[in-house]
Formats: sequence, structure tokens, C-alpha cells
Amino acid sequence: MVAGICAGALAAVVLAVGSGDGAGGYSMRTDARFAPPGAFVRSAALTYDTELVPAAAWIEVEQRMTSGGATSVRLRVAGMRAGHRYGVHVHEKPCGADPDAAGGHYQHEASSAAHHVTAENEIWLDFTADERGAGEARARHSWGFRQGEASSVVLHEKPGSKGGRVGCFTVPFGWAA
Repeated sequence: MVAGICAGALAAVVLAVGSGDGAGGYSMRTDARFAPPGAFVRSAALTYDTELVPAAAWIEVEQRMTSGGATSVRLRVAGMRAGHRYGVHVHEKPCGADPDAAGGHYQHEASSAAHHVTAENEIWLDFTADERGAGEARARHSWGFRQGEASSVVLHEKPGSKGGRVGCFTVPFGWAA
């Protein structure tokens, strides 16, 4: 197991190769505290709407991948707006000061057709924050990410594929070989 601190002072990553489900699997867990773009102390997690994603709210993303390429992604958060329903998806590019920097949703079968914007073709991690602002979601698929094409988790103001981008977390996702 290898542990380290990301470029941002407010993010930690733990990677384990060969210790996922079955020989040669992959496991990764990373967490951070949200900060506004341009904050003095930089973070891999950015808030674009401090009403819905308060500065210092916490996010954790975990990925497990079997040697066969099946992938599970788990999201946990704390400090969000209590009772709010969030849409969350894996996106193609890393986060940036501009909410659109993360690009579009990662899709297993890449397409701009509306019938491909589904929880079966994308990683959807929608959740409703409880009375303390905590939430959790998990997605499982028989497929894995393509190298370099899944780079962040974006929080949207509404569940499903709707709503503006209110937060973003750059994540070092592993890919299927």
C-alpha cells in the first residue's frame, strides 16, 4: 500500500494495487475539504456555491476495481446543506476555477445522444444530505474507466442529470487495463 498527500494541502490519497477484489485488483480512497477557487490553502475539492457546498465540507471517494475490470465507486460527504438532494457524477477532466473545467460526464459508451445519459452508462452517485449534512452513495458497474478519461466527481444542484455545478473534487481514478 502506498500513502501520500496530493498537491493540495487539503487532500489525502491512499492507493493499493493488487489488493482489490482478486489478484491484480485496484483500490483507491481519497478525501478532501472543500475550498473556494483561489483560496489561500488550495484543495482538490472546490466549492462553487457555498450555500450548498460550504467551505470546509468534507468529501471522500473510494474506487475498487477487480482484475476483470468491474468497478465500484463510493461517495461519502459531511457538512453539506441538510435535506438537500444532490446529483453527483464522475466527469472527464480535473476540477478548475471555472465549474465547466471538469468537462462532461464520463460515459462507458461515449455519446451525445440523450439515451446514453443514464446511470447504467455513467457513474451516478446522487444522495440526499441527512439532518447533519452527511450523505453516501455507491455505484457498481461491470466495466471500468478508460485511461485518463475519468478525473473528477462533480456535485450538481439537482439529482439526475440536471442542475448547475456546485462543487468538484479531482480524483485519481484507476482504469481498466
